[in-house]
Amino acid sequence: MTAPLFSVRDLHKTYGTGSAAFEALRGVDLDIAEGESLAIVGKSGSGKSTLMHLLALLDRPTSGSITLEGAETSRLGEKALNRIRNRSFGFVFQQFFLTPSTSVLENVTLPLTIAGVPARERARRGMAALEQLDLADKAGNKANDLSGGQKQRVVISRALINQPRVIFADEPTGNLDSATGANVEDILFDLNRRQGITLVLVTHDEDLAARCDRSIFVRDGLFDQDRKVAA
Repeated sequence: MTAPLFSVRDLHKTYGTGSAAFEALRGVDLDIAEGESLAIVGKSGSGKSTLMHLLALLDRPTSGSITLEGAETSRLGEKALNRIRNRSFGFVFQQFFLTPSTSVLENVTLPLTIAGVPARERARRGMAALEQLDLADKAGNKANDLSGGQKQRVVISRALINQPRVIFADEPTGNLDSATGANVEDILFDLNRRQGITLVLVTHDEDLAARCDRSIFVRDGLFDQDRKVAA
């Protein structure tokens, strides 16, 4: 049996201390296979985004373990964590986090700039990523001149720039109209199917979750076992 890409055991995350402490996650176990599409579903405050941030190594758990390909991530220093995030993960959030006054190409190639990739190679890979999302003709535009759907496609292009193994998407269609949101969903699931990119999707939209291979429902920092379903 193939080992999971991610393995989570007895994961806890507490914010604050003393009487102000809040347990966002209260001991969850989860395995995610490479190439899987997984939806983490729950209401606001359920702990679903906290779980995604921990999986994406954007935050550290209070206790418990997260292993990535068998390696315990708590033993990794910040440089190693940054390297994994930059080389292996792509991120698509509800908020676009684009620099509005710089070009689409500069926004897309930002991870390569951080990684110290030379300008010519950045431009080549950036244009290739934009081509995938039918945005090559917008490369010179300022990000603030784009529509919401175009901005989200730029974000997906940026997520693809390092050929990631995993895309983490947190409410990726939350700021989009229904038609544009459906198009963005199609793009993400197509990448999952065609390129084998593992897709971890956080949403409160159960229709969107139903498109994933598997859905995990989170309530009060725990998995709601009565609503844990597999397609």
